[in-house]
Amino acid sequence: MTLLFSAEELAEASALVHRDMAPTPQYAWPQLSARLGCETWVKHENHGPTGAFKVRGGITYIDWLLRQNPGVRGICTATRGNHGQSQARAATARGLSCKVYVPIGNSVEKNAAMRAFGAEVIEFGEDFDTARVEAIRVAKEEGLPVVPPYHRELVRGVATYGWELFNKVRDLDTVYVPIGCGSGICGTIAARDALGLRTRIVGVVSEAAQTARLSVEAGTLIETNSANTFADGMAVRVPVAEALEVYGRGAERIVTVSDDEIAQAIRIYYRDIHNLAEGAGAAALAALIQEKDRMRGKKVGVILCGGNIDTDWFLTVLGGGVPKV
Repeated sequence: MTLLFSAEELAEASALVHRDMAPTPQYAWPQLSARLGCETWVKHENHGPTGAFKVRGGITYIDWLLRQNPGVRGICTATRGNHGQSQARAATARGLSCKVYVPIGNSVEKNAAMRAFGAEVIEFGEDFDTARVEAIRVAKEEGLPVVPPYHRELVRGVATYGWELFNKVRDLDTVYVPIGCGSGICGTIAARDALGLRTRIVGVVSEAAQTARLSVEAGTLIETNSANTFADGMAVRVPVAEALEVYGRGAERIVTVSDDEIAQAIRIYYRDIHNLAEGAGAAALAALIQEKDRMRGKKVGVILCGGNIDTDWFLTVLGGGVPKV
């Protein structure tokens, strides 16, 4: 087996990340365990300084970028919110400008958070993939490096959450991880493999954004026509080839969840452990709930990858509804 990263590379990434943020906790919550019939560990990436796991990749990527190109003056990227917060936070801390493209109608609160971290936020196009194409065009025109949604140095930073989790809890049978562009699941796979563990990794996609599952099943890149889910961190139409190569081999399987199931999982997180989860953040729990009979009696991890849900959407979910997009 070829490792994506060695243990030494992930230990170095962790040291870099932990100079800028504390490790996030992982707890075995008895309420969830009783509900699901398995020992349920939650990795709380919602407790990081941007409320999502992406912050880790921003730290490592900007550090790498400045070592590769000391004269760089700014960056350009596209996002639904959490990646943009990560890059804005890391870039502006190092004196760089940060231009971020988001789709029209993007999360108002995520946009506000990106601006607070120093980003110039521009709305363009009907979805993430359209905004990404525009970000690439503008970056070329203005001579700015484009921060892609998936890059080796992003993944090395993101992998540090898995490194923390697996060093704390080495005997997890299965870990559920949501998939958008793929840095999260690839980082989790990389951390597992670097430690030589046998934990199964299960990817989770929205039934309205199935590009990752379809691509794994076909063994090739499959684009979809739309990705209309309120789980905006998973709302991706176009798969990333480098990520597919990793999770296509390293994931046990890909599970599909509905927006109804995701909303239910958000309510359960709040009711049982009083934690906020955004749509993508609750997807792993939604998949475990779907497969609870299969996981009965086992030791299982779920990645709560982010808690940045807009207030109106959260109120809709708490009221028993599902946000419309």
